[in-house]
Amino acid sequence: MTDHSTALARLSDTAAALSDGRTSGLRLLDDNGLLAVVLDVSGLAAEDRKPLEDKLRAGLLAEPGVSEVRIAMTAERKAMTIIAVGSGKGGVGKSTLAANLAVALQRRGVKVGLVDADIYGPSQPRLMDSEGVKPEARGSKLAPVPNAYGVPMLSTGQIAAPGQAIAWRGPMAGRALEQLVDASWGDIDTLVVDLPPGTGDVQLTMIQKHKPAGAVIVSTPQDLALMDATRAVSLFEQADVPIIGLVENMAGYACPHCGEVSDPFGSGGAEAAAATMDLDFLGRIPLSMGIRLASDGGVPPAAGTDPAGEPFHAIAAKVAAWLDARKGK
Repeated sequence: MTDHSTALARLSDTAAALSDGRTSGLRLLDDNGLLAVVLDVSGLAAEDRKPLEDKLRAGLLAEPGVSEVRIAMTAERKAMTIIAVGSGKGGVGKSTLAANLAVALQRRGVKVGLVDADIYGPSQPRLMDSEGVKPEARGSKLAPVPNAYGVPMLSTGQIAAPGQAIAWRGPMAGRALEQLVDASWGDIDTLVVDLPPGTGDVQLTMIQKHKPAGAVIVSTPQDLALMDATRAVSLFEQADVPIIGLVENMAGYACPHCGEVSDPFGSGGAEAAAATMDLDFLGRIPLSMGIRLASDGGVPPAAGTDPAGEPFHAIAAKVAAWLDARKGK
């Protein structure tokens, strides 16, 4: 082996040790010690890449015969698993379910992010206590906004001024959704996407460009909401997006004084609809003052130990099982 080959082998071993095996293509470009190396940063969060690059450069510059190090960072584009949370109509608690589902999945060890795709009526900044915090840019991409619950998120509500009406036509809304989804998510591998109600432009853009792995449909128990939920199910089925299951929200109200449970919106409608459509029923969430107050206060019930969070954790367990089964196929 020549001296040049010996030096390259030594430097390659050093680079591999410094980067946990993430280097390749190491070459000496000239006789003056100019060294080039490729560093694979796939799966690393953006904030972890620069320290690794600096560590690699410093270690290689300490080697005999190396005067300059050029590092080209590459990353394999990671296909994230997208869970769409949809509904046929507004006012059924879809956004509350999406926020708490994301938090509950995070508590189960899923590397999850949250996208508020309800372009015209964003509510996730309030639900996740991140109002007024604007996302920064990382190159040409947005950087998700962190929060106390370990679920980085992006929403048009963090971009527009508080209370400002977002009057965008369909193509602009589609581009906004693309920016939110194709952000700099780092090591996040699962996105919960809170869709707007109905079956319009944003839903079609989501399905066509980003193809969710599955959809969770939220409805209240009454017939009118279930009619609209059936339309949402139909949209996803036509696009070959699997339905993970249905959730029945506002299912029963327990009087805080006497404990009697009443059903102002009916009972069991979503479960019956799921059975009729041969879909899984994921669970019920009660009509609860505790859930409402916590949500308005930016504290997802799934983030605490209060019983109000238990229904969300039960639903998240079924969604996590669905994700695990999908990975096993």
